[in-house]
This record gives sequence, C-alpha cells and structure tokens, in this order.
Amino acid sequence: MTISASQVKDLREATGAGMMDCKKALAETNGDMEAAIDWLRKKGIAKADKKAGRTAAEGLVGVAANDTSAVVVEVNSETDFVARNEAFQNLVRTVANVALGTDGSVEAVAAAEYPGAGKSVSDAIKDAVATIGENMNLRRSAKLAGAVATYVHNAVADSLGKIGVLVAIETTGDADAARAIGRQIAMHVAATNPMALDVSDLDPAAVERERAIFADQARASGKPEAVIEKMIEGRLRKFYEEVCLVKQAFVINPDLTVEAALKAAEKDIGAPAKITAFVRYALGDGVEKEESDFAAEVAKAVKG
Repeated sequence: MTISASQVKDLREATGAGMMDCKKALAETNGDMEAAIDWLRKKGIAKADKKAGRTAAEGLVGVAANDTSAVVVEVNSETDFVARNEAFQNLVRTVANVALGTDGSVEAVAAAEYPGAGKSVSDAIKDAVATIGENMNLRRSAKLAGAVATYVHNAVADSLGKIGVLVAIETTGDADAARAIGRQIAMHVAATNPMALDVSDLDPAAVERERAIFADQARASGKPEAVIEKMIEGRLRKFYEEVCLVKQAFVINPDLTVEAALKAAEKDIGAPAKITAFVRYALGDGVEKEESDFAAEVAKAVKG
C-alpha cells in the first residue's frame, strides 16, 4: 500500500512521532490512522494526549458572566493582527455578553440581536468582515448555569484571550465563595485540559482503547496473566487520575486532588459543594492551517 505525504503529516501532528516512525506505523496498519496511533503508542513512540489538528486558528475566546450563569465563545479570524484590533475585541466581548441572554448554542447566539445594530449577531459579524477586511466567524459557544467561575488565560484584554474556562459549582452555600474556589479550579483546567469531569463521564470506547493498549504493553513484560491484569488495572487508575478533573492533582496544591480541594473549601462556602460541569475552549482547537513547507519536508521523507 502506498502511504501519502499527507497521511504521514497528519500522523506526525497527531502523535509528535518522527516522520520515519509515522511512515512505518502507517505501513504496518494499512494506512489506518487510529490503528497507526495505537501502534506508535504500543511501541512507546507516541503520547496519548497529543491530538491531530492542534495548530491554532487566530481570533479570540471571550467569557461573560452574571449571578446565575456564564458563557464562553470563540470567534475566529484569519490573523493574530486582527485579534489585537480593538474593533474586533469589542465585537467578541459584545457577542459574549449577548450569549448570556441565550441558551448558549451557536445557533441561538448567531440569531440573537446585536445591541444597537438592528441586526443579528451573524449579520454584525458579516459587517465586521467588510469593515475589518478579514474573514471571521462565530465558531462555538457554551453556557453553564449556577455559581459559575470564569478564567481567561493569555488575556489580551478584559475577558478576552487564547483560552477560556467555565467551572460550575452546585451548592446551597455562599455563591461568591464557591466561585472563588471555582476560579482556582478553572485555572487548573486551563493548565491541565482534563478529558472528562469524572470516570463516569469518560467515553467507554476511549477507556476500552486505553485498556487494550495497556494490555499489550503489560503482556510484553512476559509476566503471568494474573499479574498482567493487576498491571492493567493499575495503569487504568493512573489514566483516570491524569484525565478526570476531580481525580487530578490540584495544580495550586498538588498534595490534594481537585475533589479534595473543593471539599476543603466547603468550610468557606458553608455547605457541601460539587463540580457539575466545566468547559474549556482553547483558541483554534482542531482547526488546521496550511503548512506548505512542512508538507514538502514530509513528502521528501516519504519519497526517501
């Protein structure tokens, strides 16, 4: 089977593995991308948390909040230069504030009225394209209700930046105290990018995929099957601790898990509290930009 340069490029971006390793992995798996990723991981060449298409699009992530809810939106532009444009920043900030009055879906936000313009958010963005001279779009939005903390990382202006996080905490206690610990947890989420809130929220297919990889790795040790099963369960527990928010070591105090840190904060909150949801938007997640020089480099390696 012929392996194309674009396949090698995609696999390298997805795993961080070398070009020749990627070419071999694709050859061994008949060009199946997911199987090739697993093949590299089983060989210890690729990392689990590397994902395809991490090259960021430009634009801004914006957050807005009130006493009962909070939203995060992402508006993309073609260049970082536009993201530093005050008119574009005002546009994103306004879109975020408008989103607070909707259910948070992209469709609802796009159809909502843009303040003082007599037109929808969607049309206001189209007008901005003509004014600013660069293509842009409302890519996604989300809303959480309750005592919701917000955090913006790499902020370029008030409530605008490269990463936006929402963390919702359910409690009958002091909402401001809940938001205070929630903001610290939101900073943690920005840093660690959890896959899920807890084990029950993980995609069962993703868990089974990890189990299969751990099983192959464990059996390569040559140990008895009973020992291998314990090795697999141990690695799965470690996997949960790495990807589930409540089980992660709290970045602000690594001696505690996030769950334990929230439990400790209940003294200030004055009542039991739990995290019900979180949202993390990193600018351009999953949006690919063309990289012609890199493609040429890969093509040369494939031909070699």
